[in-house]
Amino acid sequence: MNSSATALHAPADSTENGSQQIRDAIREAIVERRLAPGTKLSESDVGSLFNVSRTLARAALQALSYEGLVSVEKNRGAFVAYPSPEEARQIFAARRLVEPGILKAAAERITPVELAHLRQLLLDEGRLMAERGQSARRAEIKASGDFHLMLASMSGNLVMQRFMEELVARSSLVIALYGQSSASSCGHSEHGDIVSALERKDVDTACDLMLHHIAHIEADLDLRERKSFGLREAFEQ
Repeated sequence: MNSSATALHAPADSTENGSQQIRDAIREAIVERRLAPGTKLSESDVGSLFNVSRTLARAALQALSYEGLVSVEKNRGAFVAYPSPEEARQIFAARRLVEPGILKAAAERITPVELAHLRQLLLDEGRLMAERGQSARRAEIKASGDFHLMLASMSGNLVMQRFMEELVARSSLVIALYGQSSASSCGHSEHGDIVSALERKDVDTACDLMLHHIAHIEADLDLRERKSFGLREAFEQ
């Protein structure tokens, strides 16, 4: 059973733990693109879904707003964030700064067992790519993000891990809004090339490949500014 299902069927045993469970479940739904940008997240609906009070639901939504995944609007409530093109560019700029550093730190500590875990994750990702159906596609998207999160965990830097959790989730929002093809889900072969470079202890190449990989994802986004019209003008174009 995945974390979302666990959270739905296990009432919270404390305020902090309950809020964390809800936050993790909603974050996972965003990463897997089951929750689209702009989706309304009312406190009452969240509380009912997870069998908790509105106070606990509010705490979870507020925590997600600090991560940039939820937008809380006065007198309107909470919504899955809808990043602008400029925010999207900033997210990928941050990834270009952070992920090579993660790779360098991971390369200093990585063990044969951890390399085997990365290879297993790539096998799982490849298998999911070959399957059809919406559930397989969601699992593939999650596995793709998990690759970057696993590298972050191998860095041994908890702050970096937290950064990557936010960046992967916010990248998923951006891809859901602006992605043009399946390339946005992260190139499977590019992941494999990065792991191969780590196995050879060729850190510089691994970092170059990661930067190329991030650029590849961003290049698939349509971040052109779109002119907005009023109702009448929209139908006169």
